[in-house]
Amino acid sequence: MFRKISLVLMLAAWLLATGSQWDLVQVFAWGRMFATYSQSLPLSRAVEQTFTPETMCSLCRAVAAAKQQQAREDGTVPGAKSSGKILLVCAPRALVFISPAPLCAGLTPAVAMPLSAERPSPPSPPPRALV
Repeated sequence: MFRKISLVLMLAAWLLATGSQWDLVQVFAWGRMFATYSQSLPLSRAVEQTFTPETMCSLCRAVAAAKQQQAREDGTVPGAKSSGKILLVCAPRALVFISPAPLCAGLTPAVAMPLSAERPSPPSPPPRALV
């Protein structure tokens, strides 16, 4: 349960940090505009009126102003190239392959022998348990 709550909170924080709340408000405004225009116009004309910049509603203007304000605060303008450097905080290290052969060269026998060769043979017949 705690895992699900933490995932939902993480998703909400990510959406708010990226400014997606303005996209959701914009979709709501478009839906409201389309519903209003489709009552008096044909559907193709209602879609055209919804997405033309000249017929923006007050909510669309508020979203555009909020996005511009957020872009000014972030120091980025959508579509512009960034002049700054990209810093890699978790840059991967170079891969180093270490061979264990030099460390174990004197410890392993040159010829592989089966383990049973060093063991004594079992007693024949097997010992009986004392009851």
